[in-house]
Amino acid sequence: MTLLSSLCSSPSIPSSSFPLPSNCNSFSNLKSQIQSTASTNIFTQKIDTSLLTIAESFYEDELWAAASLRVRSFHQFRPDTFGVQDHTRYMAEREFEALKERVSGKRISFRRVSCINASLPLSHIDTLSYDLCSSCKFSANGEDRIVVGTLDLNQCLSLPDEIVGVKPEVIGDDITRAYLSNVCVAEELHRNGLGYALLEKSKLVAQDWGITDLYVHVAVDNEPAKKLYIKSGFVYESDEPAWQARFLDRPRRLLLWTGLSRT
Repeated sequence: MTLLSSLCSSPSIPSSSFPLPSNCNSFSNLKSQIQSTASTNIFTQKIDTSLLTIAESFYEDELWAAASLRVRSFHQFRPDTFGVQDHTRYMAEREFEALKERVSGKRISFRRVSCINASLPLSHIDTLSYDLCSSCKFSANGEDRIVVGTLDLNQCLSLPDEIVGVKPEVIGDDITRAYLSNVCVAEELHRNGLGYALLEKSKLVAQDWGITDLYVHVAVDNEPAKKLYIKSGFVYESDEPAWQARFLDRPRRLLLWTGLSRT
């Protein structure tokens, strides 16, 4: 296990959008080949939550596992897509380098960023999915574990290309405002309460940082995510202008807020 000590200095890259290599013209129409998660037939497995660990990540192999899960969750392609494995690896590498940069504190305008992961022992889910177990594995205290859920907690005034929260309306709001991003759970383990548990852990970490106002963005048509955030205490604050969503070529987003008490 390698502690995050050799920190990268490459420009930060939005984790939701990765530029393609100049020699990968065959990927120019990959967007049309993305599969909708709703259209895939994924078998979900109930888990023993007593084996679940949710904690901040500081080690490179666990950050790599988290980066791989994010690419796996946010970029799904047909198995027969040409060069899909190489492209998936490329995207994971880019997210891994960007994640290291954010966590190391080298991201301009971010006071602090933490990667929070949920993980299970490999032995508990090794029959579930070879792809999940091979791409999202790391070792901790001599045990092989799988990152099954992940998110970032960002202490900052705003996130790039996202609508901005207005709370708190006081001087020093960059210290007490934070945003969640890259929230995802392995699709094979949906409906196990992992997303809710991740959100609750992020609130505890945020309170330790002195955060009083926590935000998250969600696509207007992502009903499962909206239900999850509402269950966790988030409420509507504002929504993205239609022109901005069209300009960024993505679904329009809502901005949700929840208040945190000081510890």
